[in-house]
Amino acid sequence: MSYLQIIIPFVGGLALFIYGMNLMAEGLQNAAGNRMKKILEALTHNRFMGIALGALVTAIIQSSSATTVMVVGFVNAGLMNLTQAMSVIMGANIGTTATGWLVSSGEWAKVLQPSTIAPLAVMVGVIIMITAKQVRRKEIAAIIIGFGILFIGIETMSDAVSPLKDSEMIVSMFTTLGNNPFLGILTGAVVTAIIQSSSASQGILLSLAASGLVPMNAAVYIIMGQNIGTCITAILSGIGAAKIAKCVGSMHLLFNIIGTFIFSIVAVIFFNYINPSAGTGIITQTQISAIHTMFNIGTTIILIPLSSWIIRAAMKINGVSKTEKTDESALLHLDERILETPSIAVEGAKKEVLRMGDLAAENLQTSAKAVLERDPELIAEVKQREDTIDKLCDSISGYLVKLCSLRISHAENEQVIAMLNVVGDMERIGDHAENIAELAESMTTENVVFSEMAERELQEMLEATQNSYQNALQALRTGDISFAENTVRCEEMVDELERKLRASHINRLSNMECNTKAGIHFLELLTNLERVSDHAMNVAQVILNENRTEKKYHDETLPEQA
Repeated sequence: MSYLQIIIPFVGGLALFIYGMNLMAEGLQNAAGNRMKKILEALTHNRFMGIALGALVTAIIQSSSATTVMVVGFVNAGLMNLTQAMSVIMGANIGTTATGWLVSSGEWAKVLQPSTIAPLAVMVGVIIMITAKQVRRKEIAAIIIGFGILFIGIETMSDAVSPLKDSEMIVSMFTTLGNNPFLGILTGAVVTAIIQSSSASQGILLSLAASGLVPMNAAVYIIMGQNIGTCITAILSGIGAAKIAKCVGSMHLLFNIIGTFIFSIVAVIFFNYINPSAGTGIITQTQISAIHTMFNIGTTIILIPLSSWIIRAAMKINGVSKTEKTDESALLHLDERILETPSIAVEGAKKEVLRMGDLAAENLQTSAKAVLERDPELIAEVKQREDTIDKLCDSISGYLVKLCSLRISHAENEQVIAMLNVVGDMERIGDHAENIAELAESMTTENVVFSEMAERELQEMLEATQNSYQNALQALRTGDISFAENTVRCEEMVDELERKLRASHINRLSNMECNTKAGIHFLELLTNLERVSDHAMNVAQVILNENRTEKKYHDETLPEQA
C-alpha cells in the first residue's frame, strides 16, 4: 500500500470539500442580501434569540469560525455588545453541527448518498448558471453547485482513506487516541487550528468514520478538541482590534474549554467504568453528528447561567475597563472584518457617517458660541475637533470605496455613493466651522466689536444655519422626508437672510455706522454660514432623492471657500 496514493486523493477531496462549502456559503450569503441586516436588528439582549440567530447564521455559512470572526468585527465596530456576542458564540457552536448532519444524511437517507446526489446537483447547478440571466438565480446555482462539490469532496476523502482500515498502525493510533483523552482532544484541536475550520476538520473525521477507522471514544475526544481548535480563528482575528473585540476570542475559548473539561470527565467515566465496550466500537457518521450536536447543545445549556462570568473573565484577561475612553478619531462602527457581510457593513458605514455628522454639528455650535463669546478655549476646541473630523473623513471615505468594489445590491451601491458625497459635505461643514472659529480668534486679537444690530442679525443667521444642518442630520438618521423638507425651508431662509443682512451691513458701512474691519468680518461670517446651509441641503437631498422627489430644490453651484 502506497501512502502517497492515499494522501494525494485525500488532500484533493479535502480541497473540494472546503471549496464546495465556501461556494455554498457565499451563495447563501448573497441570496440572503438585506436579510442579514434584519438578523442583526433582531439581535436583542434576549440571549435565547441570540443563540437561535447564531445557530441559524452558522448553519447558513457552514462555519462557526466565520461567524465568530464576524462577531469580532461587530463588537469592534460597536454594532454588538459582549452580552449579544456571547449568545451568538453559543449559537454558533450549535449551528456548526449542521455540516455533520448534511454529510451523514447519506447513511439514513439513501437518496442523499454522495454517489447519487453529487453529480446530479452539480449538473443542475451548472445548467442554471449557464442559462440564468438574473443575478439571484446565479446565486442559487452557486448554492446547488457548492452542495454537489461538497459531497464529491467527502466521497473522495472516504474512498482515499478506505485502504487504511487494514493498516495496523492507523488502527493502533486511533486506539491510543481513544484511551488517552488528552491526546484525542489535542489532535482535534491542532488539526482544526491548522486548517482553521471546524467544519473541514469534521469532514475529515466523517470521511475516516465512513471507512470504519474511528472508534467511538477517539471520536468523542477529537470532537471536543475540534471545538477548542476552532477558537484560533477568532483569536487571530482579534489581533489589531480594540481590547473589547479581543474579548470575543477569549469568550469563545473559555466557553469551549469549560465545556470540553466537563464532558471529557463524563466521557472518561462512561468509557472506563460504565460501558468500556462502547468506546472500542466503530463509530458511524450519524453517531458523530449526534454526539457533536449533543455535546454543543449540552455545553450551551450548562453554561448559559455562567455566561456573565465568562464575559467578565474575558474582559479581565484582555484588560478591558468599563470606563475606558475611546479615541474620537478611531472608527467606532467600521471594521475590515464586516466587509465579509457587505449588507451589514453598509449599515455600519451609515452609523459612522452620522457620528461624523454629529461631530461637525457640535463644531458648528461651538464655533457659533466662540464668535459670540470670543472664548479662546472654545476656539481651540473647534480646531482640535476639526482634526478629528478630517481623519474620520479620510478613513470613512477609504472604507466606502472598498465597499463599492464588493458584491452589493444596486440600492446599496447607490447608498454607498450617496454616503461618499455626504462625508464630503460634512467635512466641508467642519471646515467652515473652523473658518468661523478663526474669524472669532482674529476679532479677539484685533479687538473688533459688532454693533448691537449686527450682533442680533448674526445670532439670527447662526440659528437658521444650525436649524438647517440639524434637520438634514435628522433626515439622514431617520429617513424621514419631513426633516429633509424642513432643511429646504431653512436653507431658503438662510439664503434670504444672507442677501438681506449683507445689503443691510453694506448700507451701515456706507453710512459710517460700522467700522471697516468689523464689516469685513461680518460679511465673511455670512458667507461661511450660507455655505454651511448649502452643504446641509446636499445632505438632505440624499433623502429627497431616495423618496423620488422630482422637485429640484437647490441648483446653485457656489464657489467653495475653506
